[in-house]
Amino acid sequence: MSKAPESALSTVMMVIATGRRLQEQLETRLTGIGLSMRLFGALGHISRDPDLSYSDLARRAGVTSQSMRATVLMLEELGAVERNLRGQGHRARLELTDKGRALLGQARGILSELDEEFLKAAGQHQKTALDAACERALAPGGRSPSGPSSQRRAATLVPGSFDQDPCVNRALAPPAGSTGK
Repeated sequence: MSKAPESALSTVMMVIATGRRLQEQLETRLTGIGLSMRLFGALGHISRDPDLSYSDLARRAGVTSQSMRATVLMLEELGAVERNLRGQGHRARLELTDKGRALLGQARGILSELDEEFLKAAGQHQKTALDAACERALAPGGRSPSGPSSQRRAATLVPGSFDQDPCVNRALAPPAGSTGK
C-alpha cells in the first residue's frame, strides 16, 4: 500500500464531507415543510410498500422497531399516514393520506432542487459517472448492482444517519410507471 503525501486530499474524506454538507442542506429544507430525513424516508418506503411491517421498515431505515414505531406515530400525528386494520390477527396496513402524498411530493421536489444545485456545481456531465461510482461503492464486493436488490440496498440508506449520497434520489423516487399520486 502506498502512502499518500500529507497534503493530498482523501477521496473518501471528500465524499464524506460532501455527503454531510448535502445532508445538512436537505435536513434544513425538509424542516421547512415539517419533515426530517427519517420521516421523509419512512414516507418513501410506505408509499412503495404499505404492507411493510414495522420491523421491515426499521431494517430498511437502519433503526430499531421501537424507533420506527415512534416515527410512524409522528407521521400519524402529522396526518401523513393512517393505519388501516384488516381484522383480527392481521397486521395494520400503513397508507399515505392526501397530506402524506403532498408532503412526499414536496420533499422529492426539495431533493430534486438539491440534486440540480449539486450537479450544477459538480458539472451535469459528471452525473452518470457519480451515479455509477456510488452504485459500485454500495454494491457488495464492489460489483455494479442492478435491479430490485440494488434499489432495496439504496432504499436502506434513507433515514436516520449520514448514509446519504447522490444515489438516494433513486431510492426515494416513485416506482416506475407511477405518477407519484
